[in-house]
Amino acid sequence: MAASLSTLLDVHFLVPQADTKRNPFITIRQKPNNRRLNITCNSSKSSSDQSQTLFESPNPNSPSLSDQLKPLSSTTLSTTNDPHAQLLSKPKSIWINPTKPRRYVLSLQRQKRSHFSHNPDVRDFKRFARKLNDSDYSESSFMSVLEQIPYPVTRENALFILNSLKPWQKTHLFFKWIKTHKLFPLETIFYNITMKSLRFGRQFELIEELANEMVSNEIELDNITYSTIITCAKRCNKFNKAVEWFERMYKTGLMPDEVTYSAILDVYGKLGKVEEALTLYERGIASGWKPDPVTYSILAKMFGESGDYDGVRYVLQEMKALGVQPNVIVYNTLIEATGKAGKPGMARSLFEEMLDSGFTPDEKTLTAVVKVYGKARWSKDAMELWEKMRSNKWPMDFILYNTLLNMCADLGLEEEAERLFEDMKGSEHCRPDSWSYTAMLNIYGSGGKADKAMLLFDEMSERAIDLNVMGCTCLIQCLGKAKRIDDLVRVFDLSVNKGVKPDDRLCGSLLSVVSLCEQISDASKVLSCLQKANSKLVALVKLVEEEQTNFETLKSEFRDVIRNTVVDARRPFCNCLIDICRSRNLHGRAHELLYLGTFYGLYPDLHHRTADEWSLDVRSLSVGAANTALEEWLGTLAKFVQRNEALPELFSAHTGAGTHKFSQGLANAFASHVKGLAAPFRHSENRAGSFVANREDLVDWVQSRIPSAVSP
Repeated sequence: MAASLSTLLDVHFLVPQADTKRNPFITIRQKPNNRRLNITCNSSKSSSDQSQTLFESPNPNSPSLSDQLKPLSSTTLSTTNDPHAQLLSKPKSIWINPTKPRRYVLSLQRQKRSHFSHNPDVRDFKRFARKLNDSDYSESSFMSVLEQIPYPVTRENALFILNSLKPWQKTHLFFKWIKTHKLFPLETIFYNITMKSLRFGRQFELIEELANEMVSNEIELDNITYSTIITCAKRCNKFNKAVEWFERMYKTGLMPDEVTYSAILDVYGKLGKVEEALTLYERGIASGWKPDPVTYSILAKMFGESGDYDGVRYVLQEMKALGVQPNVIVYNTLIEATGKAGKPGMARSLFEEMLDSGFTPDEKTLTAVVKVYGKARWSKDAMELWEKMRSNKWPMDFILYNTLLNMCADLGLEEEAERLFEDMKGSEHCRPDSWSYTAMLNIYGSGGKADKAMLLFDEMSERAIDLNVMGCTCLIQCLGKAKRIDDLVRVFDLSVNKGVKPDDRLCGSLLSVVSLCEQISDASKVLSCLQKANSKLVALVKLVEEEQTNFETLKSEFRDVIRNTVVDARRPFCNCLIDICRSRNLHGRAHELLYLGTFYGLYPDLHHRTADEWSLDVRSLSVGAANTALEEWLGTLAKFVQRNEALPELFSAHTGAGTHKFSQGLANAFASHVKGLAAPFRHSENRAGSFVANREDLVDWVQSRIPSAVSP
């Protein structure tokens, strides 16, 4: 035979029918009754010798075919008797091109094909969709471009164009065009694509209109349809509509998906329907739904808003029970929720757990922790956290810096705030902005540091940083306490000229400065500023100062001013008006204003009565208003004593502890007034900022001193 001989081995052997795996290096041709393995190979004479050695058998003279194939079957084919036996492992391929480096992973890009490779019209439709996106938003312009469509519109082409349109207005126009021309029956998918586009534009009314249209035309609303409707209603703050469509979804028998569950839970939370949210959550768990971290973030936020500490603990227990690992977002929500629930210790523990889990806190995390520490008045912990931020180079933004500054302002940490402010100036990305300067002005204003406040104001002018209305309010309060009226007028005029629009809080600050002015000329300067901001309030001040003003006129003008004032500024206005009367020795008018304030609900918690104790709470009053309230209360008690009516054993007055080091000292001023009246109230040993007196001492004092001690 020739040196190079081609040998064809036609090999017949039975292969189990259940074995569907194939060796990628052997070609198998199947026959009806059995399977034939044809192996084609080229061999030389020398290779035949090697083959003889390879295919040794117990009978070398006439080896059987199974004996010859035994080495092959032991390496590539299963030899077990199990009819379901398969290859234990995939044979390793051999790289046969030594001129190129071996690829460790075959590139999928090599065999990638365009999804629309068999549709030659796709490129034209892409260009046409781009042309529609670039057209004007007017319906006429859009329709004129639509008339240039290159091919007849089929179902597939319409879906392609509908999915390619970006603005929701054009998606809606094209969908209406499809409905008008009635080219093919509309299916659920067309409505879903259109609704999703409308959801980006927050067009809930249009989405609901399409949904009702589907119901009328008996087009099925699937899970995606309901999810789109519910999530759009949530984004548009139409929470009742979201609940309505969710209930309709349940009536149809459709089960919500993860997105729908999370959305409706958030809706229940915003509506304050805690029980409904928990019922839905438990119902979803029972149906096999596994919540994700977003769900628990929503639940934690819901409990945090209501200050429900037990609810926050429930969320933590559920996460641990289901093996859901909190992410940064969930930790942020939990920390904020525990802070609102009044559990700063737990918030700190969660923060430490987050760090131990390997998470790096982001700006929202740190801001939430700082707010918790500030609310709990944990100044030491807050400043230690700031040092840790700097050493670990954790991310900091304007909100975090300004939150730290505001915390320093609330706690009276002037030196710490100055170091933090200088740190901001040295930062490349978080240089002080208008709110940063406002926080510093608040700190200097609360501390009465008028010189530093004015230097900061001048620095803002040099750096072209506008003073906002809050900063202007803080600066005016500071200058008013320092009796620097000329500087106050200059700051106010400059601020108004630069676009600051005075609000009711700023007007209240000017009104409080009027009550502090000892000179009529200074009061006139401040009132001239107030005239530019609120002329009706100035008219009321002048009416209050006139002794000829009768009570009905005062009541009418007071009602008009208070009605046009924001709620948060109404009580400060009344307090300042009473202070002005006290400074002008108009005590009778001060009592009339206190009565009007009580009558219109500005002092709802002033008096408390139980069988054992009557109390007066003046914590929300100014010094003048608190003294007026004390006089009014003692006058009422005198009438009870004179009529021999039943009185409780204990009387108390609460001014607050004044823990802030910049506190105006209401407790001290109240104590001084009590001493001046020689009333039998003494500091409570059990409660700071409280004054107490027993019935016997108060009755004796009333009977002996009330005619001269209390104003009528």
